[in-house]
Amino acid sequence: MSGRELSVVEIQERVRAELGRLADVVEPLGSLFAEAGEEISLVGGPVRDIMLGRLQQDLDLTTSARPDVTERLLRDWAGTTWDMGRAFGTIGCRKGPWTIEVTTYRADDYAPDSRKPAVAFGDSLTGDLRRRDFSVNSMALRLVPGEVDAELVDPYGGLVDLAHRTLRTPGPAEMSFSDDPLRMMRAARFAAQLGFEVAPEVVEAMTAMSDRIEIVSAERVRDELVKLVCAPEPRRGLRLLVESGLAERVLPELPALALERDEHHRHKDVYEHTLTVLDQAIALEDRLPGGGPDFVARFAALMHDVGKPRTRRFTDDGTVTFHHHDVVGAKLTRKRMRELRFPTDVTDAVSHLVELHLRFHGYGSGEWTDSAVRRYVRDAGPELDRLHVLTRADCTTRNRRKAERLRRTYDELEERIARLREQEQLESIRPDLDGNRIMQVLGIGPGPEVGRAYRWLLDLRLENGPMEAAEAEAALKDWWATQR
Repeated sequence: MSGRELSVVEIQERVRAELGRLADVVEPLGSLFAEAGEEISLVGGPVRDIMLGRLQQDLDLTTSARPDVTERLLRDWAGTTWDMGRAFGTIGCRKGPWTIEVTTYRADDYAPDSRKPAVAFGDSLTGDLRRRDFSVNSMALRLVPGEVDAELVDPYGGLVDLAHRTLRTPGPAEMSFSDDPLRMMRAARFAAQLGFEVAPEVVEAMTAMSDRIEIVSAERVRDELVKLVCAPEPRRGLRLLVESGLAERVLPELPALALERDEHHRHKDVYEHTLTVLDQAIALEDRLPGGGPDFVARFAALMHDVGKPRTRRFTDDGTVTFHHHDVVGAKLTRKRMRELRFPTDVTDAVSHLVELHLRFHGYGSGEWTDSAVRRYVRDAGPELDRLHVLTRADCTTRNRRKAERLRRTYDELEERIARLREQEQLESIRPDLDGNRIMQVLGIGPGPEVGRAYRWLLDLRLENGPMEAAEAEAALKDWWATQR
């Protein structure tokens, strides 16, 4: 998304084109609210996105009308409304392809120890715009009754900031971040989503006030982090989190990767390496079944080396080792994701990938047996495609010959997996005998011995591939004799 600055004329042309596409919304809503003696305007993110040529199907509007009036007017126009946001003055509806939310002008008041405002309705559009996070989100297009045209209301210079691709707060940044510290995270997220630069005074306020983020709930921080990581340019936002000190509060494992390098530079800059792995994982997302953005793959790339600071050791000859950083990193990842209240399945998937990210390097030049390949697939489970992406992305060497050798070796491994998958249905590998047959063959009832036998048969299946039932039964009896 980052790129050249935009001209005001170019922005105006986009606005006219998008308003024409919105004619079925802006014309009737402008007339409907005007006839009721109320103002209504497109506001915030949709206005910004109209100017950037990236408008989606969700529209936010603001109005002088109180919620009861808004609800009545929208019901007359759209037929069906919802009011889950009524306490905040928001009434929603659908019209054609558009999801529409209309909110009464707000003039909220924030307590110093909370980011949750005391909701108060305002009486002016300008006052409503002032309470918003950034100037590019503090513009409105006031709907003109019965017309496609709209009047731009921009009291805080959002148009110029958008043209210059800059994030700035409508008022003093310190006041904005004091009111709602989550806006500091949003600055990093919007930088990553839009490719914008953050104004120096905003970065300065973020740095000075980074400790304020601690009053924000873990769930809110998590949601912003997910949006940042899934943005087109997460590196930009992550750098801002680290440089402002916010990362120390919300994801301390990331700045910890900026290890002091030994005087002979005998190990890579782990922080820069990690950001490069993230970039390369994003570039490989088209290999994943759903494409991208894929949070699990990206966050695993971001966290894959977080065990290195804890495991770094200097040997007698001055070289550096990070033994078992995969296992340590998986534990640290799980701990951090639990603290950020990630769902268990997401936490399990990311931690599992971090723990497995070095497994391929035991493959050498392709000496693995079929048994080892089966175990690689079995251990990866449903994360196999993401593990392919992470392993390939983790190659950041500048040595072209080495990089090409690693690529060819992993190509070969994937080809072997594909062949075995076709022959043996690798994803559903099970022992050649089920629990009932195990009990029949051994003459035993339910109990822990059945589980032991099942696991032994599974290892046998992984080692030798599929077996005929009679062969498996004979092997089971031989094994059982040694156990008794």
